[in-house]
Amino acid sequence: MFITEEDYKVVIGDDALKVISQVSPQNRANAEAEAMEEIAGYLRPKYDCRALFAAAGDGRNRLIVMYTCDIALYHMSAAMPQKMGTEIREERYKRAIEWLEGVQAGKIIPDLPLALDEEGEPNGNAIVYSCRKQLHHDW
Repeated sequence: MFITEEDYKVVIGDDALKVISQVSPQNRANAEAEAMEEIAGYLRPKYDCRALFAAAGDGRNRLIVMYTCDIALYHMSAAMPQKMGTEIREERYKRAIEWLEGVQAGKIIPDLPLALDEEGEPNGNAIVYSCRKQLHHDW
């Protein structure tokens, strides 16, 4: 799993996590999968999302971990009766989406693995500078 129980402690308390996930590991797993796919939708054109979400432990990008937790919690809170505690979840969700939009627009450059094409060149909006080989004409 990309997200651990410890990762949630940065953004929510243990008891609140149990309430919001309705003590269902399946609810939490579904929300995490939805959050990772939502994040990948923003990052996939330029970044290698498989490598990003395959990372474990300290090899993970801490902001991506936090935003994955925030987005998963937002999705879990949508199923809560009377939308309990949704204000903070919505605020953190919006902040996560703003960050992802900044990355997508190229205004924020995170330390993430780049998606590469068949030749090993960066995909997406990456700008590659090079020059042609010098021509030698004999007249």
